[in-house]
Amino acid sequence: MDTIYITNDPWRAQVAESAGINRVMVDLEIIGKSKRQGHINTVISGHCMSDVASLRAVLNKALLMVRINPMGEHSRDEICASLDAGADVLMLPMFSSVSEVRAFTHHVSGRARTCLLLETGGALARLRDIVEIEGIDEIHIGLNDLHLALKLDFMFELVSGGLVDYIAQVVREKGIKLGIGGIARPGKGLLSPELIMSEHVRLGSSQVLLSRDFNAVFDGWSKNQALEGLRREISGLQELVRQLGGAGTDVLLANSRKLKCSVDEIVRASRASSETFLQVPVEVGQA
Repeated sequence: MDTIYITNDPWRAQVAESAGINRVMVDLEIIGKSKRQGHINTVISGHCMSDVASLRAVLNKALLMVRINPMGEHSRDEICASLDAGADVLMLPMFSSVSEVRAFTHHVSGRARTCLLLETGGALARLRDIVEIEGIDEIHIGLNDLHLALKLDFMFELVSGGLVDYIAQVVREKGIKLGIGGIARPGKGLLSPELIMSEHVRLGSSQVLLSRDFNAVFDGWSKNQALEGLRREISGLQELVRQLGGAGTDVLLANSRKLKCSVDEIVRASRASSETFLQVPVEVGQA
């Protein structure tokens, strides 16, 4: 399982590479992101183009990945600048149409791997046409923005409800590398990372974003301590993948059912909390 860690810090990038993380991502995406995600508890990175060159200077084994902005008049220059700075993989977010993807692959022209971040309703509806475009190396399902676009309560409803099964089938049929969302450290997170990783294995996913929960490994630690802690976390994650890979179909399907039950419980609790809030009486004359 390829792991992706987001940072613009050269020290953290070096530690991530030494710990066995496969890719380090500089996140340039800013256009429209505050409007989409400003109301929820997510991080908007604030990285810049100079960070790409800074990380290129320290990475030797891990691939340098760059998430660019959605397609627009700026895209050709941004793609060329990212490639000139040493990007190995370019990720395109928030696309909705065949023409956007075709323009993206045209500008890259084989100079780096291409990764589509599927996170809009338009991209989902046009997926079978999109995967026919030449020059697509990877498709990563962006659970957060896609669940917002579809007005779902919880991002993993996309997994438990079967939409990710459909996407995975279409992507696998074309021989395109598949990635799904992000994951917290084993034993952490609202939804069991162990069940999430089981779905990765069942669906044929081979890459995952490491959530900001992994940043806790660095807090208050020296480089050697952070390296030891992060290496332990990544080793545990890869061992889990190996165990699930040999678990058999029956176990994976049973885990899928458990994940659905957990997601349903989380959604019910969220709705109950919202309904309770809405039912709180407000006295006349109060704001």
